[in-house]
Amino acid sequence: MLSPQQQQYISQASDYIRQHNHICILTGAGISAESGIPTFRDKQTGLWENYRAEDLANIGAFERNPSLVWSWYQWRRHLVKDKKPNPAHQALARWQKQLSGMTLITQNVDDLHEQAGSTVTHLHGHLWKNRCSRCDLPYDLPVDYENSALLHCQHCSGYIRPDIVWFGEILPQQEWRDAQMAVTRCEVFIAIGTSSIVYPAAGLAELAKYNPQRAKIIEINPNPTDNPMVDIQIQAKAGDALPVLVEQLLELE
Repeated sequence: MLSPQQQQYISQASDYIRQHNHICILTGAGISAESGIPTFRDKQTGLWENYRAEDLANIGAFERNPSLVWSWYQWRRHLVKDKKPNPAHQALARWQKQLSGMTLITQNVDDLHEQAGSTVTHLHGHLWKNRCSRCDLPYDLPVDYENSALLHCQHCSGYIRPDIVWFGEILPQQEWRDAQMAVTRCEVFIAIGTSSIVYPAAGLAELAKYNPQRAKIIEINPNPTDNPMVDIQIQAKAGDALPVLVEQLLELE
């Protein structure tokens, strides 16, 4: 249930969005958490409770112990394989189908946006894709996600790793260029469920704020970041706020 103040901020956001054509949206872990997908901040459970995610999601850890890191990702895949899009994902997909000028970018590695029907630019890779750690070619053979045995590249015999951007690695260059291009021309930038502290993606809001259009920054997050660049702060879950926002936008189209 949204409070009167939350509803007021949503109305302010919809009034402003309706006046502009180029909208850029960045989603983070918070939107997927509402579907039950653990975030990196959550404490690990079971066999992995003695490990920090940051200590496993990096190339050094994989080089030292590829079996350990691969097993951890197989476990994470098992955790999320049955998760479904929530009302926030569905609202964004509905909005995107109606608004050609909306660009959706995500820091998440799951496929919940795609399941909901959205077209999305992934900055941090894809949980369900794999590539070779040696020659970098995609690994397109079927993968049994219940089996934690290491896989080898069919081209060079290198170990297969998840196609995910680990700590210390650069973002995929084409996706990053696409995101920057969308942000530099957007008139409204909406950050949803992201703490805006993981760079370089966190710099997108700043790029939007100081682009030629001087984009309005809207934040939807139950835990507000209190970023001084934010113009409208909607302190609510994405699954509560976005369906209301999108309904207001589309009913007046």
